[in-house]
Amino acid sequence: MSEKGKLKREIETCKKTIVEIERRRSRSQSALVQAILLQEEPNDADVEWFNKYTGEITACRNHMIELQKKLNSLK
Repeated sequence: MSEKGKLKREIETCKKTIVEIERRRSRSQSALVQAILLQEEPNDADVEWFNKYTGEITACRNHMIELQKKLNSLK
């Protein structure tokens, strides 16, 4: 298996993972927005989930950036 092909597949996997995590994060995000609009204190669990998913998305994006750099260096 070529290195370029492997990196391209990993990048695609990262993209799909990010989309899935963003979908999960949207539930807590909408709960936080609703609390802000109603001028209420947001639920701690919603804040925790939002932060958890945001951290996972950031880590996955950083990994994808590193993979893209490796791929670009091979071209």
